Amino acid sequence: MQLVDEKKQGNREELPPSIYAALVDSLFQNFTATLAGTFCTTIVAVMTALKTGNHMIWPCAIWISIVGVARAMQMREYELERRVSPLTPERAPWWENNYKNLADLYASSLGLWCFVVVLGSDDAIAHMLCTAVTIGYTAASAGRNYARPWIIQRHIVFSCAPLALALILHGDVYYTGLGLLLALFFVGLKYINLSLNAIFVDALTSSMREAALATRFDTALNNMPHGLCMFTSDGHLAVMNHRFGEMMDLPADLAHLRPSASGILAACVDAGSISEANANMILAEIENPQAKGIITTDPDVARGRSLSWAFQPMADGGAVVLLEDVTERRNAEARITHLARYDELTGLPNRVNFRDEIGHLLANPHGSDEMSALLFIDLDQFKQVNDTLGHPCGDQLLCAVADRLRAMLRPEDFVARFGGDEFVVFQQNIHSPDEAAALARRVVDHLSERYKIDNHLVEIGASIGIAMTSGVGADTLLKNADMALYRAKADGRGTFCFFREEMAQTVEARRILELDLRRALANEEFELFYQPLVNLQSGKISTCEALLRWNHPLRGTVSPADIIPVAEDMGMIVDLGRWILRKACLECMQWPEAVSVAVNFSPQQFHQRDLLSEVRYALDVSGLPPRRLEIEITESSLLRNTQLTHELLSQLRELGVRISLDDFGTGYSSLSYLHSFPLQKVKIDRSFLEGIDTDRPLRLLRGVARLSADLGMSVVVEGIETNEQLELVNADGTVSEAQGYLFSRPVPAMRVRQLLDASHGRRADGEIIPSRSIA
Repeated sequence: MQLVDEKKQGNREELPPSIYAALVDSLFQNFTATLAGTFCTTIVAVMTALKTGNHMIWPCAIWISIVGVARAMQMREYELERRVSPLTPERAPWWENNYKNLADLYASSLGLWCFVVVLGSDDAIAHMLCTAVTIGYTAASAGRNYARPWIIQRHIVFSCAPLALALILHGDVYYTGLGLLLALFFVGLKYINLSLNAIFVDALTSSMREAALATRFDTALNNMPHGLCMFTSDGHLAVMNHRFGEMMDLPADLAHLRPSASGILAACVDAGSISEANANMILAEIENPQAKGIITTDPDVARGRSLSWAFQPMADGGAVVLLEDVTERRNAEARITHLARYDELTGLPNRVNFRDEIGHLLANPHGSDEMSALLFIDLDQFKQVNDTLGHPCGDQLLCAVADRLRAMLRPEDFVARFGGDEFVVFQQNIHSPDEAAALARRVVDHLSERYKIDNHLVEIGASIGIAMTSGVGADTLLKNADMALYRAKADGRGTFCFFREEMAQTVEARRILELDLRRALANEEFELFYQPLVNLQSGKISTCEALLRWNHPLRGTVSPADIIPVAEDMGMIVDLGRWILRKACLECMQWPEAVSVAVNFSPQQFHQRDLLSEVRYALDVSGLPPRRLEIEITESSLLRNTQLTHELLSQLRELGVRISLDDFGTGYSSLSYLHSFPLQKVKIDRSFLEGIDTDRPLRLLRGVARLSADLGMSVVVEGIETNEQLELVNADGTVSEAQGYLFSRPVPAMRVRQLLDASHGRRADGEIIPSRSIA
């Protein structure tokens, strides 16, 4: 007789926790039967001891009673605990293990008693008693422990195997046959137990599955966001969830009365949730065999609720009604539609709305003497208001501008906000361009008047580009007005300008220049020139500034002043700056070790996300030590995101790269920059040299130079062209370096190498020669 593998009998790891707990719970359901069985077994054991006179049976009887009582008390303890709280899957293994230990001990006690009685005496009555009790115990155990088959299988091994073995060892042929028959009986009993277990587990699983399904269905039904009603084929209510009752303000006990569809709708009308007309329409749809949906509005106008009703007929008759409150969705759709065509801040039509409207207006024919004009308006100095007073004040200013535009326009004129600080006006039914010019003049004058925003007096201006309708489409008209606006801003702002055909030619030339720039960058058609910075103490060149040059095959030499703004507008400045940085670092490796290279960084390039990685890469590829690289930035780079700028400058300084503030004096010239940011060099702009032969400009230049030097920074003066300027600049010794045509113009790489060799005493063959001052 073998013990069946526990895994095949449904180990607890293979059962859902709730079912496993229920199976363990079934083991403890027979306290009275267990106690009675122990009492009876003990009596029979005593009887066999008295009948046979075998003193070895008495300890077995005593032990059977002790273990049996312990099992009964264990069941009693379980019942007491279960009254306090039900058995949990976490507690179940502990109880199962305790039950198994005592059950195994009790079965072993019976097996030992039977073994002693059969082999320790020849009394047939005693043999019959112990055999009958053990068989009865095993059969009862198979019925009681059906939930955990592996336990009853252990009982068969511990109790019945010793009995069968003792009968076979007795020697009598009939005893041997009985032992073998008992073994077969016990095997059959095992399979009966397995079948009972399978039936019980299946029934329990199905019951729990159905209960869980019913619970989930009820939970889902009552927690769904939609109201639901189901009507049978005879028109009576079958199911109604809580949400439907809440939405219709129905009594809580209405569903239990199983009213008809008409009764439900009558209750909805009485509650004021729907009108009587809508109730009749809904009732007709419930009786309609076709699926359909309708939307009703709330009779209470103040509540303003919109309800969506969906009707789905069922195959066996009846219908399912789904109810959804779509008020927020319809309001959101209306708001989205409005936002898609109107500016949320000012309430004016937006670009899409304006484009559609003027397209419609341009498509309608006008009289021969009627004209229209499109005015593209851009606010001047608006960015400064945003930067200084903050975006909330900027938003209020835009609303004030919109109000002024509405006030000065006729009903037939159309105004829209294009985004940012751009507005567009479409002026209809005019007879000459002079009327468009008059409107533009009024707009410039009115928008330039002071605004009071949060106790601040604000002044801005306006620039306007005007395009007259001349049989062109809306897109072309907008493009023409935009080109005219560009010209107006270039002419000094605060004015207006009409579109002329030559403007299109200018734009086309700009487009061609952009294409040429892209091709030049891809083909590396640019060249770097270098202008020396001379150390005024040693007279030697200490640094060379890298300057971009482009020799266009058709345009000739193109000024960097024409290249850089276009590259910034195109978003090419970062790629172009990356090329300049790497080229300059490679060239610097050809110079004496005491000479550094200075590279200008535009604000866009300086604030790119991976600037530090680009600098490291350029240094690694070229092999240039970081101390020989200077990065020149302007004050505008320091204005953007001050905290991040400070962190970036600190990281570059930790890397060993020197930072130079270029063109100091041309922007805000805030002396706080010199204190707040980790700068190593200040380059004073050439504008400080104007009138330097007089006392006031000279004092100003020397004051700035002395302050910078006291803060530990090198001072460079740009634009020195005469010896007299050099002597005045170098008189007090605070200026450390100078740059200008007096020393050298920007020259190609080959020429700058010659200058450096001459300045630092090197020849092409590497021989050291006496150096000579260039200053």
